[in-house]
Amino acid sequence: MSKILVVGGGFAGVWSAASAVRLVRAHGAQRDVSVTVVAPGDDLVIRPRLYEADPDRMRVSLDRILGPVGVRRMAAVVTGIDTDRRTVTGVGSDGRGIQSDYDRLILATGSQLTRPRLPGAELMHDVDTLPAAAALDAHLHRLPEIPSGEGRFTVVVVGAGFTGLEIATELVDRLRPIAESAPGEGSRIVLVERNDEIGPELGPGPRPHILAVLAKLGVEQRLGVSVAAVDPRGVTLSDGSRIAAATVVWTAGVQASPLTADIPGTRDRLGRIRVDDYLRARGAPGVYAAGDTAATAVNDDTRVLQCCQHALQLGKYAGHNAAAEVLGLPLVPFVAEPYVTCLDLGSTEAMFSNGWDRRVVATGAAAKARKRRVNELFIYPPVNDPDELLRQADYRFSVRQLGQPQMA
Repeated sequence: MSKILVVGGGFAGVWSAASAVRLVRAHGAQRDVSVTVVAPGDDLVIRPRLYEADPDRMRVSLDRILGPVGVRRMAAVVTGIDTDRRTVTGVGSDGRGIQSDYDRLILATGSQLTRPRLPGAELMHDVDTLPAAAALDAHLHRLPEIPSGEGRFTVVVVGAGFTGLEIATELVDRLRPIAESAPGEGSRIVLVERNDEIGPELGPGPRPHILAVLAKLGVEQRLGVSVAAVDPRGVTLSDGSRIAAATVVWTAGVQASPLTADIPGTRDRLGRIRVDDYLRARGAPGVYAAGDTAATAVNDDTRVLQCCQHALQLGKYAGHNAAAEVLGLPLVPFVAEPYVTCLDLGSTEAMFSNGWDRRVVATGAAAKARKRRVNELFIYPPVNDPDELLRQADYRFSVRQLGQPQMA
């Protein structure tokens, strides 16, 4: 029996496994090809929603998604990949070592936040993982218990990119009722960005609306500076100024999973594996990369982003092609769907744009409704519904088929 091994249980891993099963079933080869997912946790974490309140609810059982289509799951942390011997090694949930061989491997272990090396860095929170987001949520609710003082209900968010903007604007309403428990001590959100503009990677198109929302919400901005040090009472910035704060949230920068270093070949500046048009690792036969571990082109000028939108698409192509190669079928080149940006900006606002130039097509209530549909519907795979999962696992399937409004 041929073995397709998917390492990673995020969006790219889930859709890689489902897509591989879809093709295997379409050709009646269930007895000839097995699909296994190796992931440390039991759940698909809905990572794009970890900036929201109650982050512990942002997960779905992997067994409810993939179990009905016959995907085997191994609960383990993969610690090494040997592409010559075609084996992976790791540590199982019981603490014992595991080893598994493969005929085709799909590396879909995602990315992780780049933590800075500065005094007090260990005091900073983040929303990169479910445990980290839950820790921040618990910390915020404990703020009334700490001694009263300047900055008790002040949050400094470091990085005014996509994640920084979403968590900063979300915290306005999350923090206010907590601060109201201490009359006379208002809440305060401060965005710190080393660039001279908010949302540097979002470009100039969305910026006027983002700035207007930040002003409306009262989110302060410190631009052109970075954090030099953190202590329990606040942060010191690179210009020598200080912000008193009991909470600091770091959102600046991600790198691909360290496991990409085990795959021969070249990587980009984010540590992603350079793959061919079919998502095969150029230096390792039998290995595919999907999601935040893959560096592939959208067009002549642009590469995919480390984002949920591309993770879903890349996973479906990688799974299809890994199965096609095992079955001796033609492979299909990756073709990205038109790029959109849907940025949350607090309890009532959002921004939706089309294209890589991020042409704004909706703001306010319309964009907010769209963002809710993305967060609460479109990014969730079907559970306990094998037929619908396999329908959506087709690399040609578009989220528009779920009823997404087309905004041109």
